[in-house]
Amino acid sequence: MSDRTLILGGARSGKSLAAERLLSAVPDVLYVATGGDDSGSSEWAARVAKHQSRRPASWGLVETIDLVPLLSAAGPPLLIDCLTLWLSRTMDSLDIWSDLDRFGLVEDRIAALTTAWSTTGRRVVAVSNDIGAGVVPADPGTRLFRDLMGRLNTGISLASDQALYTIAGRTLPLT
Repeated sequence: MSDRTLILGGARSGKSLAAERLLSAVPDVLYVATGGDDSGSSEWAARVAKHQSRRPASWGLVETIDLVPLLSAAGPPLLIDCLTLWLSRTMDSLDIWSDLDRFGLVEDRIAALTTAWSTTGRRVVAVSNDIGAGVVPADPGTRLFRDLMGRLNTGISLASDQALYTIAGRTLPLT
């Protein structure tokens, strides 16, 4: 029986920590890092090290944006951190930034991910940033990213058993 949880919130709100707490009693979680390797960035390296130090040694790790096969396969619970980086890296991989009219390719990936999320037999917790509450960005690429992020979060949330919102380290249920 699956249990799908989406944890939303702003940057540095405690989303990842909340996700880790939800799965803390499970010894064999597969931590799915979607951020990639930001080689040469000491700030990124420090963030990764902080996340790694909090995880139990028994948890596995995979670094990928290819989430559909993971959601489609049987296995231990997944902690996906995070959907915001998944979207950014997916847009990078499809070279959307240089041709915004190709956004349909990303929408196809969002649809496939949402379908895999809604049908997975695994327990899964995903973290994602809520970026739609601010001002409308002036840049067309940033507007597209914000719009696609809203579509992704909405689709995953509606296909979830529970959605939570984290602010200042506190997590609230969304109904």
